[in-house]
Amino acid sequence: MIHLLFTGGTISMHHDPAAGGNVPAHDGEQLVSLVPGLERISPFRIENWARLPAAHLGPDRLWALRNRVCEIQAEARGDEGPVGIVITHGTDTIEETAYLLARTLDPAVPVVITGAMRTSSDADWDGPRNLREAATVAASTASAGRGAMVVFAGNVFAGHEAVKTDTVRLDAFSAPHGVPVGRVRDGQVEYSLPACPPARLPARDLSPRVALVPMVIGDRGELLDLARPGHDGVVIVAFGSGNLPPGAIPAIRRWLDEGKPVVLASRCATGVVTPVYAFEGGGAGLVAMGVVPAGPRTPSQARLELVLSLSAGVPYGE
Repeated sequence: MIHLLFTGGTISMHHDPAAGGNVPAHDGEQLVSLVPGLERISPFRIENWARLPAAHLGPDRLWALRNRVCEIQAEARGDEGPVGIVITHGTDTIEETAYLLARTLDPAVPVVITGAMRTSSDADWDGPRNLREAATVAASTASAGRGAMVVFAGNVFAGHEAVKTDTVRLDAFSAPHGVPVGRVRDGQVEYSLPACPPARLPARDLSPRVALVPMVIGDRGELLDLARPGHDGVVIVAFGSGNLPPGAIPAIRRWLDEGKPVVLASRCATGVVTPVYAFEGGGAGLVAMGVVPAGPRTPSQARLELVLSLSAGVPYGE
């Protein structure tokens, strides 16, 4: 048996002419009725946890979702519990939710997140395929021990690597700092990499406030100074391999002088911050000051990693 946890998103929406666009409409039972053959993959049970757009899942709701998944996992360890969990979710913030679950949950019971880029009003609605394939992955014995994953358009991504990289394509997800770990073909999941879930962080909640501040040419650190009083840490989106205008350095130093962590990410779509430049504003000098490179994470993933690290009381990236 698998547990289907419905939270909303485009997969649950249809076009409402009166509203002027797509709105949430379908609950779990309605969605399942629109996905023929789901019952042949595995017995399942439905939980209508929410019917929300992804942008409405703030820190409190995200942490509540994480705790609900923990409860289902605990039940799954019994003889009658589910072997896997499927979460339907809005695609806009799947990146954050998948990263959160990957970094804080026991990987023994697989948690598979999916969604859709089209609504049930569209001729090319991708919801049924994605839900069937997510159920296939969750029900497979080969998925045990892999933790959180994202299944989209036939690809299987590790939860801490999945990123939405296109606004409209059906195959909107990729892994800029990794590769797909598997594929769903002919009703079966085929893994190309061994299970390698990330270490768990003992985070208590998502209450730490972390700013995400992009650099622009000629930046003098004004946004960094504005954000500092209300935040516990900051992720800076720098240029290239981790470089920024020298005018922003004094503002960065003020964060560090207050004991607030500063993480350095890159605005580049792929690659990681590599502090090799020693000119003023170069990554090497910033790291020497105490700034921490983001590692193989997008800026939004680096932000969530810092939130979890602060909540757990451990240094970033441990």
